[in-house]
Amino acid sequence: MRNGDQVLNQVLAVASARGLRDLRIAASSLFPVHAPLVDHIRNGVVTRICTAYMSGPVADAVSRGLLPTPVVMQTHGGRARAIEAGELQIDVAFVGAPAADRCGNISGAEGRAACGPLGYAMVDAQYARRVVAVTDHIGDYPLVPIDISQEQVDFVVLVDSIGDPAGILSGSTRPTTDPVSLQIAETAAKVIAASGLLVDGFSFQTGAGGISLAVSQYVQTAMRERKVQGSFGAGGVTGYLVDMLEEGLFRSLFDVQCFDLRAVESYRRDSRHQAMSASLYANPHNRGAIADQLDAMLLGAAEVDLDFNVNVTTGSSGRILGGSGGHADTAAGAKLALVATRLVSGGGPKIVESVGCITTPGESIDAVVTELGVAVHAERVELRDRLLRYGLNVLDISVMRSKAIALAQEVRATPEQGRRIVGVMEYRDGRVIDVIREVSHAR
Repeated sequence: MRNGDQVLNQVLAVASARGLRDLRIAASSLFPVHAPLVDHIRNGVVTRICTAYMSGPVADAVSRGLLPTPVVMQTHGGRARAIEAGELQIDVAFVGAPAADRCGNISGAEGRAACGPLGYAMVDAQYARRVVAVTDHIGDYPLVPIDISQEQVDFVVLVDSIGDPAGILSGSTRPTTDPVSLQIAETAAKVIAASGLLVDGFSFQTGAGGISLAVSQYVQTAMRERKVQGSFGAGGVTGYLVDMLEEGLFRSLFDVQCFDLRAVESYRRDSRHQAMSASLYANPHNRGAIADQLDAMLLGAAEVDLDFNVNVTTGSSGRILGGSGGHADTAAGAKLALVATRLVSGGGPKIVESVGCITTPGESIDAVVTELGVAVHAERVELRDRLLRYGLNVLDISVMRSKAIALAQEVRATPEQGRRIVGVMEYRDGRVIDVIREVSHAR
């Protein structure tokens, strides 16, 4: 349940009370709601963290060097790969279960805390030495649908509440109404239309931010006008992808986790809305991961540099503000990986000479869309020619950089960082592609 989760906090509170120390937390993601984890780090209960995304007080504490060992930042697909390969060995998986039955079948579609598919927990449940279903709703046997089977679950524990499903909401969850952002979204949709990929069988993934949702609406209109039926929409699913499914613009949705409650309801009632595990979603060693079947993927960015490297892990201060999640996975797999971003945010340029941390290597990015136009990777000659024939404004990314500097209200100084490494960035195949260094003040 993302920022609504309470299971991690409950488990660690009991672990601390029982005197356990030196634990490694291998959560798929950590949010502001997990602030109690900071005290557990300070008290030595938790000494290692492995995750694909972290924000809020825990991210700030790690940025300041509170964790005694560097956090390992993985991609969603890389985390699944590491678990399946035995590189990340999970002793006990505590699964937040919106509903469970007496034999341990788990469903994310039922219960007062229904949150949709349990895609990230599926891999943990399959490979962990012990699996504990933590639930606040015991349903009649057998549950329907089953996300995690009873054969993988060792214990069922009933608690008062596992959290608040409203906390799954991600980003703005509404399309942007800002004129500049709408212009970026419209241009990104035109890039998709000009790419040659918007034909029957088209597959698509986008995020839940304002620009991304606006792109979804523009793509929806284009598919309707061209009478295109796509094969699938994918990812963390929003109500906007559900609308496209119900209109018949996609035959199916692949969902690793819901990003809003409309998507949860769709998963509950529509068999075309399918759950997928994190491994099926993005494990690069899997047989045809969904991320590798994508035609177009729309990505965000905190920073993009002149080599098209993208940073969504650290902010301008150098502190950790997120992580790859599926960013690097889908960029590598999609035929068309687009980054859509404003030139300036928070007074500073988003097109920079060199990113503070590489989340997604530039070799995976096909084009960057801003209010100025489209910058195409030098190796994507055919795409560049298509966009020019379509009448789009194609320019060098260095021109975007110069314009971003001119528009910026402030010149951001290089963040003051120590020599100590507080984080290691792993690519989806397990290679280390960058490190995160301690910041003196995580603001």
